[in-house]
Amino acid sequence: MKPRDSALKAKRFEAAEKARKVASLESMIRDFEMMASDLSRQIAAEEERTGIKDPAHFAYSTFAKAAAQRRGNLLTSVADLKVKLDAARREHEEAASELKKLEPSEDRLHRKSDSRAVAG
Repeated sequence: MKPRDSALKAKRFEAAEKARKVASLESMIRDFEMMASDLSRQIAAEEERTGIKDPAHFAYSTFAKAAAQRRGNLLTSVADLKVKLDAARREHEEAASELKKLEPSEDRLHRKSDSRAVAG
């Protein structure tokens, strides 16, 4: 394998790995947002069941308090993951750009060697 081939293969792997990271972060964000939404529904159902909607009320449901805390933690995690997602997208775009720079030159080299073989 030529050094150029191994460099191209490494860049392809790097770009694919960064794409997987972006997809993974997007999936985690969706999952966390769905869990937070589900907790919101559970909190609303619990408040409806007990008739107490004020978290400061002394008889407010401990389940609703705990669910609200978990929902808050999930939403904080979503915000953190969105920052990481933005960075991962930029890294993926850079890797894809670098790969595009290498691939056209690789195609030209193959075309040159093919035309030499036909001419020769």
